[in-house]
Amino acid sequence: MAAAVPPDALGRRVACGTDYGTVRYVGSVSPTAGIWLGVEWDDPQRGKHDGSYEGTQYFKCRHPKGGSFIRPNKANFGVDFLTAVKDRYGLNDKQDALCGTGDTVVFGTKTVEFVGMDSVAEQQRQLNKLVDISVRECAVSHAGQEEEISRTCVNMRHINLSKNLISSWETVIAIASQVQNLETLNVSENKMRFPSTSTFTSSAFSNLKILALNQTEITWTEVLLCAQGWPVLEELYLSSNNITVLERPDNVLQTLKLLDLSDNQLLDGNQLHLIAHLPRLEQLILRNTGISSIYFPDAGFGCKTKMFPSLKRLAINENKISQWSSINELDKLPSLRALQCNNNPIMDTEKNPETLIQLIIAKISQLEVLNNCEILPAERRGAELDYRKIFGKDWLEAGGHWNPEKNKPSEEFLAAHPRYPILCLKYGAPEEGELKRQQPLTLKNQLLTLTIKCPEKPEQKPVEKKLPESMTIQKVKGLLYRLFKIPGSDLKLSYKSSKLEGKEVELDNDLKPLQFYSIESGDCVLVRW
Repeated sequence: MAAAVPPDALGRRVACGTDYGTVRYVGSVSPTAGIWLGVEWDDPQRGKHDGSYEGTQYFKCRHPKGGSFIRPNKANFGVDFLTAVKDRYGLNDKQDALCGTGDTVVFGTKTVEFVGMDSVAEQQRQLNKLVDISVRECAVSHAGQEEEISRTCVNMRHINLSKNLISSWETVIAIASQVQNLETLNVSENKMRFPSTSTFTSSAFSNLKILALNQTEITWTEVLLCAQGWPVLEELYLSSNNITVLERPDNVLQTLKLLDLSDNQLLDGNQLHLIAHLPRLEQLILRNTGISSIYFPDAGFGCKTKMFPSLKRLAINENKISQWSSINELDKLPSLRALQCNNNPIMDTEKNPETLIQLIIAKISQLEVLNNCEILPAERRGAELDYRKIFGKDWLEAGGHWNPEKNKPSEEFLAAHPRYPILCLKYGAPEEGELKRQQPLTLKNQLLTLTIKCPEKPEQKPVEKKLPESMTIQKVKGLLYRLFKIPGSDLKLSYKSSKLEGKEVELDNDLKPLQFYSIESGDCVLVRW
C-alpha cells in the first residue's frame, strides 16, 4: 500500500535516514508508475542529478548533483511538537522508561543546558512541570492541534527546536504562541521560509530574550521583518546564513545586547555602519565575515565615534584585516573593553608575537582583554612606554618636538599613530637619549644599573647592581636570596622610576624579564619580605 502524501508536501522538509532535504516536486516520473517526491538534499553528495530525468526537468537544484527522486514511503514528514516532547521524555502512553541523553547548546559564549531524558527528575515526568525542553533532531514539523501545547506545557520557558523538519516561520509562531513565558528559543539548522513582506505582528515572542537562527537561510531583510515581533530580544545568533548585505534597523532590535553574524560573508566593512546605532548593543561577533577593514568616518584622530555607543566586546577573528589603520579605528569606540582579532593577516606583520600584542594594547586605550587574555596594568604601561620609544624617531622626523610650541607632527604621522600625542602627555615626550640609534646588542649594552633597597629594613644599606635586562623576575629573586639570605618565594618586588613620581610598579610575574616592565638604568628596585 502506497504511503499517503501530505496535501502540502511541496516545499516541506523531509528526512530520509540521517539525510535532510526539501520537497521540490510531487508527481509521476515517466516512464515509471506511481508518485515520486523530487527532493533537493542539504548535502549535495546525497543527490544524483539537478532535478531532471531522461531529458525532462522536473525541478531545479542549486547544486548540479543535489537532487534525486524517492518514493513517499521513504520520506519522513515529521511529527507535531507535543508528540516529539512525549516521545523524547518518555511521557507517551507506550513508554514508561526514560531514554536518550541531554543537550547542551552553546549560544556564542553562553552555554544553556536543555534537560534531556536521562536527567529528567521525577517531578518533570509531568509535562506541565517541564521548563527547559529539548527536541533537537526529533523530526518536529508542525505545531499540532490548536491550543494543545498551551494546555499541556504551561511552564515552558526554554525550547531547543534545532535540526528538525520545520519548513516555515509560521510553524515556529504557531508553537511559540502557545508558550506564554518563552524566553529562549533555538531553531537553528531548520531551512525554512520567512515572511518576505510586512505581516501582522504576532505576540508569540513578547517575552523572548534569546533567539538562535543559525543555518536557517534567513536574510537580513527577513530578520528586520520578523524583528517587529521581538520587542524585548537581547541576544540574536545568525551565523552561517549567507547574509551579505545589511540594512539599518529602524524601530526594531533596539533592545539587542548581543549580535552574532559569524560565518556570513559581508560585502565589506562599511556594512557595519548600518547597524552602528543599535543603542544597547554590547557584544558583536564578526568571526569569519570576510571584512578587510574597519572605519568610523564620523570621528577624527584621537576622537570617539558616535557609532556603537555601548559596544564592550568585539570579535573580528578569522577575517582579512591587514592594515594597522583598522586597529587604530577601534580606539574610537567609546566603550570597547574586549577584543578578539586572531587569524587576521595583520597578526603576521611582526615576527615576535609579544611585540604584536604590545602594539595593539598601546593603540587601543581602554582595552582590558585581548584574545581572551586579561591586560594587566603593568603590561599596558610597558606597551605604551615601548610604543612611545619605538616610534619616537618617526615622531621627530614628522615634526614632533619636545617644545609644545614647536610640536607639530604631520597629518600622516597622526593618521598612523593617533594615540602618540596622548602617550606623550601621559609619560612625557621621549628624551633624546631614548631615541639614539640602537647599539649592538653586547652584554654591556644590555645591562641595567639598578639600586636595590629594602624600605622596611632601614638597617639594610642600598645596593647597586648591574643586571641583564633579559633576566627574569624569578632569577632576580634568586640573586636577592643569596644577597639577603631570604627565600626567594617570600620576596615581593616592585620598582620606582624618576619618570613616575610617587608611583610604585609591582614586579608580579616571575616568568617575565626586567625589560617587560620597561625598567631602565637608574631605577630603584624595592624588596620586601
